[in-house]
Amino acid sequence: MKMRKAVSLALCAAMVAGTLVMPASAEAGSGKVYYLNFKPEIDQAWQDLAAVYTEQTGVPVTVLTAASGEYNTTLQSEMAKSEMPTIFNVGNADAVKTWENYIYDLKDSAIYNHLTDKAFVQATEDGKIAGVANSLECFGLIYNKTILEQYCGMEGAVVSSIDEINSFDTLKAVAEDINSRVDEINDALGTFLTGAFTSSGLDSGSSWRFSGHLINLPLYYEFLDDECDTILGEATIDGTYLDNYKNVWDLYISTSSADPATLASGAYDARTEFGMGEAVFYQNGDWEFSELTNPDNGYEITADDIAMMPIYFGVDDENEGLSVGTENYWAINSQASEEDIQASLDFLEWVITSDEGRDSVINQMGLSAPFDTFTGDYEIKNTLAKCINDLAAQGKTSLAWSFNSTPNVDDFRADLVSALTAYTDGSGDWDAVVTAFVDGWANQWALAHEE
Repeated sequence: MKMRKAVSLALCAAMVAGTLVMPASAEAGSGKVYYLNFKPEIDQAWQDLAAVYTEQTGVPVTVLTAASGEYNTTLQSEMAKSEMPTIFNVGNADAVKTWENYIYDLKDSAIYNHLTDKAFVQATEDGKIAGVANSLECFGLIYNKTILEQYCGMEGAVVSSIDEINSFDTLKAVAEDINSRVDEINDALGTFLTGAFTSSGLDSGSSWRFSGHLINLPLYYEFLDDECDTILGEATIDGTYLDNYKNVWDLYISTSSADPATLASGAYDARTEFGMGEAVFYQNGDWEFSELTNPDNGYEITADDIAMMPIYFGVDDENEGLSVGTENYWAINSQASEEDIQASLDFLEWVITSDEGRDSVINQMGLSAPFDTFTGDYEIKNTLAKCINDLAAQGKTSLAWSFNSTPNVDDFRADLVSALTAYTDGSGDWDAVVTAFVDGWANQWALAHEE
């Protein structure tokens, strides 16, 4: 792990040195672009990239980034203004239905034609290409490989190799052992651990990790049992695997230094905890790579220190891989002027074809872009994303993003987080979580699909 902050070259300087590739239809000053970005962690990269494009073409590009967990609210607000976003995100079928009157058909666009797999889209019921995936992502348990390997070599360690952590029971035993021996480990290894897991914040900036990503596992396995589409979901669920969800959640909060009674306070920063080497495990996704490994952020870890394992769930641990999918689909606002629509299409084409755009996507944003233009020097460098292929090579099965079928997603998650918070701080019980999950799903599905 690095011990001091490094100095990086400015993005703009690297971009200016790149080769200019312009869409054939782009003309200086024709139209403007307003992009409402979904991912806060790559805001600066988008701001820098937009500035370069404007400098080279004269086309104004505005990037507004919604706060974490606030995208839908921000989108509704911005769409009510006279200057609406020309590019926005439709994360799932629910969003496509909500914004159907604002959907521009992308079937003839460069971003659609350059997809490596035409399945990476969102579509309307009448067949329009509503959104094109701009990145594929995976989530699981990010872990500090350096510390974990050193722990495995300590006397009395539960396992002697990281490869032995291949089930929930083993993960639990390792996390509990690390958590109980924090002082001993720090003395022996010179580390700064405060717990095995990072804090599991239940504030709006963090709770989506558990009301969205962690619920993917009980949804995926139940949909699989019911032989329904694991992405489209179904109208009712039984909560068959909620005991497994509870086991994982209890592990998170019992092997962290965070006070369970204050997880909703917003006082915790799990990324910083992990980045500074204060915890070994961090539930999140490969989109964290760029932030965690950016030397300007002052973290104590580098790309060589981190890897990702599945969120072992106690169901099919032997075959479980990472959860792979995306919530990130570029949509073009059909209500924008023809000039702004064309300017937005041209901008996105430039992002995926130019040296400047591809460099930013791969090296600054750290994304896995599903386009055939990302080859050679622009192949994926995100070591967390590479874990998808590593696990697949071991015969593991990637889990579909079943949580994308969540009906009225904001309302469903809010009720679930409320119940989970009460259970965690001791003011409520687990039965309320089950009710919020099972009954809440049925109620929101009925509301979302009523004619």
